[in-house]
Amino acid sequence: MNYNIRGQRVQVTDALRDYTEKKLSRLEKYFDPSITSEVNVTLTVTKGQHTVEVTIPTSGLILRAEEKSEDMYSSIDLVVDKLERQIRKHKTKLNRKFRQASGSKALFRENSTSVSVLEDEEEDFELVRTKSFTFKPMDIEEAILQMNMLGHEFFVFSNSDSKSVNVVYKRNDGKYGLIEQG
Repeated sequence: MNYNIRGQRVQVTDALRDYTEKKLSRLEKYFDPSITSEVNVTLTVTKGQHTVEVTIPTSGLILRAEEKSEDMYSSIDLVVDKLERQIRKHKTKLNRKFRQASGSKALFRENSTSVSVLEDEEEDFELVRTKSFTFKPMDIEEAILQMNMLGHEFFVFSNSDSKSVNVVYKRNDGKYGLIEQG
């Protein structure tokens, strides 16, 4: 894996870079050796909060985790643990999907020595509620107002400008994002 480590409002020292690479290299044992990926790491300090964002794009899957704490090294440890849990949780399901799609090649290694995931451990997702509604055409500002009035974190609407289904959402920084239909 190739590591792209960058800092925002923080100097990425050699010690910090080495620690990050050493911790993230723990994840390599889960991947097939033939699969190489760019690991994008962003280290940020904002108002005393040390945030670590890690994105690992692979073929057909993007692993992503973000953690915050009052210490950069703790944030790195937490984000690696979070990624490891994600990989272990989805390992069996992902390997089955990639084997079916591309023959016998799997994204993750079959025999990882430190963790064994059993076939019957697969999580069932239970749908507990279904909603249906008609989309009222509106602009982005009106959609944000509707979302805020409802107290929701996101809002699905028909964009009157583009005539497509869009989603507005509230970001962690208090600003808003838009997801457009591609």
